[in-house]
Amino acid sequence: MAKNNILKELAAARAKVSKLEQAVAAKHNRQLAALPTQHGFSSTEAFLKAVKAAAAGGRHTSAPAKRRKRAVITTETKAKLKALAEAGKTGREIAKTLGISLPSVQNIKRELGLTKRRKK
Repeated sequence: MAKNNILKELAAARAKVSKLEQAVAAKHNRQLAALPTQHGFSSTEAFLKAVKAAAAGGRHTSAPAKRRKRAVITTETKAKLKALAEAGKTGREIAKTLGISLPSVQNIKRELGLTKRRKK
């Protein structure tokens, strides 16, 4: 008889666990269904698109990233850079004015002898 009682208790416990699992799953489903509106999206599709974009690192998967066109450094560019550097402009200001990168400005300044060597 004691064995029968244990089996009945076990069956009741399994039924209770199953009922709890269903309740948890229903609660999770309600919470998931409410996410788009909680975050200001008009539809589930718009929300999913935003989540996918965020998972991809914030980049939209529909359009590829554009590469910046490589700057052509001419002797005229170097002359302008030299004049700007001698006028006291910073490397960042020179880069913005000439439309070239800061490392390019630094390389050209080094090439033109406009930088001071560090003491070791």
